Amino acid sequence: MLKILLIDDEVLVRSGIRMILESDPGIEVVAEAGDGREALALVREHRPDLVLTDVQMPEVDGLEVTRLVTAEPDAPAVVVLTTFDLDEYVHEALRRGATGFLLKDTPPRELVTAMHVVGSGEAMLSPSITRRLLTHFATAATPTPARARLEPLTPREREVAVAVAQGSSNAEIARGLGLSEATVKVHLGRIMAKTEAANRTQVAILVHDAGLA
Repeated sequence: MLKILLIDDEVLVRSGIRMILESDPGIEVVAEAGDGREALALVREHRPDLVLTDVQMPEVDGLEVTRLVTAEPDAPAVVVLTTFDLDEYVHEALRRGATGFLLKDTPPRELVTAMHVVGSGEAMLSPSITRRLLTHFATAATPTPARARLEPLTPREREVAVAVAQGSSNAEIARGLGLSEATVKVHLGRIMAKTEAANRTQVAILVHDAGLA
């Protein structure tokens, strides 16, 4: 059972999202909040696998929720929902540890699938956001510091990191490099430790910043 904490300041939006998520028998919304100020207390109380949070909220926004939650020991994954293709919070939310970024007009079935994808340890971004992010990286990347952080990686770890940045799942990386999925997970863990990345999304950002994907 995938346990989710849902945070959004609009009651109707929360109700709709909860109904969509719990239409899947493998998902349980264990708690809801109308603002990010309750996030830490609810995470500690309910130990969700995933926090699904709005970006713009009146007191504590999704960016701060991401920072607070990902700093917790054994932190749950954080997925940010937004009404906009891209806003001022997107890059910073991802850099602070968000594992996914989705639009609120994501079709119900795709939203449910995205929760399972993130719950399994993968990253998930809406396609339009991915395109905008790649454009941003192409015009605003700072390759030297990013490349320095990637320097400690072995050639195989670098291959895995580039594949992650290209959007490949662990299974796809395993097939492409002739490895087992377990070995890919070991490589990914070492990559995150060496680069001080919180999750695979931050690894992807780092690789794009370095101009390697």
